[in-house]
Amino acid sequence: MADLSRRRLFTRAAAVGAGVVSTGALVGTAPAVADRGTRGGSPPPFNPVTVQPGDTRYESFLRAHNTRFAGQPDRVTIAGSPNDVAEALGRAVGANRRVAIRSGGHCLENFTTTPDIKEIIELSQLKDVYFDEERKAFAFEPGAMVASTQGTLFKGWGVQIPSAGCSEVCLGGHILGGGYNFYSRIHGIAVDHLYAVEVVVVGADGQPRTIVATREANDPNRDLWWAHTGGGGGNFGVVTKYWLRTPGVDSTDPSRLLPRADNQRIRTMAWPWESMSQQDFTTLVRQYCQWFERNSAPGAQGVQVWASFSLSHKSAGVISLMAGVGKSVEGGEALLDGLFSAMTSGVRVQPSADSKYDLPWLDRDNWYWGAPGRQKDKTADLRKSYTDEQLGTIYRHLSDENFSDPGAQVNIAAIGGKINSVPKNATASVHRDSILRVYFTPGVWRDPAADDTYMSWVRNLYRDIYRNTGGVPVHNDINAGAYINYADNDLADPAWNTSGTPWHALYYGENYARLQQVKKRYDPRSVFRHALSVKPA
Repeated sequence: MADLSRRRLFTRAAAVGAGVVSTGALVGTAPAVADRGTRGGSPPPFNPVTVQPGDTRYESFLRAHNTRFAGQPDRVTIAGSPNDVAEALGRAVGANRRVAIRSGGHCLENFTTTPDIKEIIELSQLKDVYFDEERKAFAFEPGAMVASTQGTLFKGWGVQIPSAGCSEVCLGGHILGGGYNFYSRIHGIAVDHLYAVEVVVVGADGQPRTIVATREANDPNRDLWWAHTGGGGGNFGVVTKYWLRTPGVDSTDPSRLLPRADNQRIRTMAWPWESMSQQDFTTLVRQYCQWFERNSAPGAQGVQVWASFSLSHKSAGVISLMAGVGKSVEGGEALLDGLFSAMTSGVRVQPSADSKYDLPWLDRDNWYWGAPGRQKDKTADLRKSYTDEQLGTIYRHLSDENFSDPGAQVNIAAIGGKINSVPKNATASVHRDSILRVYFTPGVWRDPAADDTYMSWVRNLYRDIYRNTGGVPVHNDINAGAYINYADNDLADPAWNTSGTPWHALYYGENYARLQQVKKRYDPRSVFRHALSVKPA
């Protein structure tokens, strides 16, 4: 089927956050520094720039990735150093002006665009990635994009970080919320490798100060490090640098200090909507989920398999599964085929496409291009499969002929494995017993007049799936809450959350109380706040 090209199928399946890997300058190794010197020395630093209304650049900073929201700040400061961040922050706080921070601008809600925000500090020019010899860890600035970061790590050292697969997401907010991708089942989430973080905070006196907090047990600021292991963006301060290295690895060789990157063996399969009964749909999806119930325990052989199941709206013509395994994994292809065999058993509808191919690590298909536009997306974690009743609800919404967009889908991606080997309170990221992460989207649209159509479809879908728990994924045997990097203001709206369970319990569980204490200590003036921000204790 022309509609099911390898690239298009991959893109659909990767919509949960999996773009083209662009090249990045290799910095931090002696040869790179020497080579740059022979070409005339290091380039000059980026000096801070102020953009205000009337400047031709101004309109480019009003909207972020979700174009449904637009702000109108009086000033945008594009920072070139941590000192620039501190100066801009001190000026805004001193003038009692609301300030927001933006690195890549991929927040799904309006956290940097509300009308009361008068100043934006833009971090996109802080984008270095290098190996820090002093800390024996890889350093990442917040404006570094995923694709160029992964390219630099791979080309320089053959390593990776298990962060988003969406090429244009910047690390600033992504790592802070936890950070995960397809390979997290094998390597854990990004913050499981976080060694230290450099943060500009604002004290009770209104003065900015820069703190480096580490995971070392005797670090007096260790709680600030902990809050940045899943506490979410816009809560505690401005991250100006992360350092990552895998805990427990004793080596002076940088190529051993982060997970190794591996070429992949991929299998994709698609099933036509025109032949899809509710019974076949339910059986197919249930058996997919149940395979991961059996194969997601830490250390299990099956965690080598990752997968992303795109249950697209009927208007797309097909639903599709993409799964993969590292080419170096012994018996990996048999594991991969075992997933497909188990989930299709007894399913009467025959696939319209079934293919296998090898994917080199830097193949452009390994990263997803996420187009900007108007969006309203939701998420939930699962401890085990949805019930047949819930799967029937998903089927009815996806086959609803009163709504049509090929980009609309319920995407079910595999997590668990190594992620679940970490205790819930060891990091702020509490999702340590989930096996699947579900992403709900009506697609991306351009016309503001279509807002109600798109938003109503995804809101009603989500509410109906969780109607037995007040319209949201309240923690129980099946549900495991929601993931803060897919922020959703509806979880704090009693019109959509009738469960009596507060939004923060869905995102943070029992870790919220500790996050509140960190907030009280490091942001006592609540300089950093938004609709879903941590409230001080």
